[in-house]
Amino acid sequence: MTAVETRVDRRTTMARAILEIVGEALAGSGLRLVLDDDTTDGHGPPNRDPKTATIRVHGPDAVARLLWPPTPDSFAEAYLRGDVDIDGHVMTALMAAERLDLRRLSAADLRRLLRWTFELRPATPPGRRLERVARLSGTRHSRARDMAAVRFHYDVGEAFYSLWLDRRLTYSCAYFDAGADPAAELDAAQEAKLDLVCRKLDLQRGDRLLDIGCGWGSLILYAAERYGVEAVGVTLSQRQADEANRRAAEAKLADRVRAEVRDYRDLEPLGRFDKVASIGMFEHVGEANVPTYFRSAFEALRPGGLFLNHGIAQGAKPVRWGPDLRPTASHFIDRYVFPDGELLAVDRAMTIAHHDTPFELLDVQALRPHYALTLEAWVSRLEANWEAAVAAAGEEVARTWRLYMSAARRGFESGDLDVAQLLFARPGPQGPAERPVRPWWWTPRGE
Repeated sequence: MTAVETRVDRRTTMARAILEIVGEALAGSGLRLVLDDDTTDGHGPPNRDPKTATIRVHGPDAVARLLWPPTPDSFAEAYLRGDVDIDGHVMTALMAAERLDLRRLSAADLRRLLRWTFELRPATPPGRRLERVARLSGTRHSRARDMAAVRFHYDVGEAFYSLWLDRRLTYSCAYFDAGADPAAELDAAQEAKLDLVCRKLDLQRGDRLLDIGCGWGSLILYAAERYGVEAVGVTLSQRQADEANRRAAEAKLADRVRAEVRDYRDLEPLGRFDKVASIGMFEHVGEANVPTYFRSAFEALRPGGLFLNHGIAQGAKPVRWGPDLRPTASHFIDRYVFPDGELLAVDRAMTIAHHDTPFELLDVQALRPHYALTLEAWVSRLEANWEAAVAAAGEEVARTWRLYMSAARRGFESGDLDVAQLLFARPGPQGPAERPVRPWWWTPRGE
């Protein structure tokens, strides 16, 4: 055996031993770590066993890059690069990572782990450079920067999103019946959510409805079709607006439905509306701009009108989606998923709305379990269409969404993340808006 072959064989031996030691700290978690020298690209998720998962690390170089330098995003970035693959249930891998505790190892194993990691590292080439990283410039949450942030996330292509969203391309929390099969019943659950929003807003034929952050138009199209309203949607994504308008024309609703590219701070030219909704856009606003956001919604409403705000929120343990420059902080969401996203607790959002506008709060509904089911459905459908997803948007995008949505599901299940609908009324000329004593949205229309 040549010196080069001996060195390669030693690196492989050390890498395998490192994974075995880390595996001891994962004992009982259902997660296995294996060294896989097959470094070919294109590994998809081959099974969905909910109790087990295997992380395949592609060679000694990948092991070294995974372990050094140690950062909160080392594993996520290794997965996006293709240094590692996750076979089986991603949730199992995420839950095992939460339980990883190297303090369970003996002092001798810890010393070996450090020694072999440092011995592997000097001869390790850098990993593949990630292509899709948010590099925004300008003032945070300025109009231009917000547009760039929104387009970074949403403009990966309708062909990609259509593989795992419902038929209406509703990219927000669905509303499930008890015992529902999330993946199989996603279309019905999203229509149930859209109908809940319409009922809470008490939509009447002929109403003018504004949707702030309309996405691909699911709410404005549904409301026009089922409730006979005139609907306007605004988004910062030209691609979303174009797709929403295409769908409106296809449904022969273009005379009553339109989407346009417009910032929520520039709503005045649209006039006043009877009802306003914002579904899944609140996370993009930023805490400093939340007062402006609520004032914009307030000014867009006629007196006595209703505003429904639906957004992800901080749960029991705050999850930072905004800037955090500490060395121990994860930057995965900000760099690869939702740049400039920020989460507020539900009570904080209510306080700002009450303090900065005369909005009257009518109702609060938490939907946290529903979002966990929604994400379960999205990941399942993404994995079932893996090859098509990679063809539509590339391996890096597909891996990003698989990991991000699985982690988000875990956040909703653990209570670290929340989601809520807040229903407000703009007071009328004579004082508080007059509304029925009992909630009018409890019974679906026609029942």
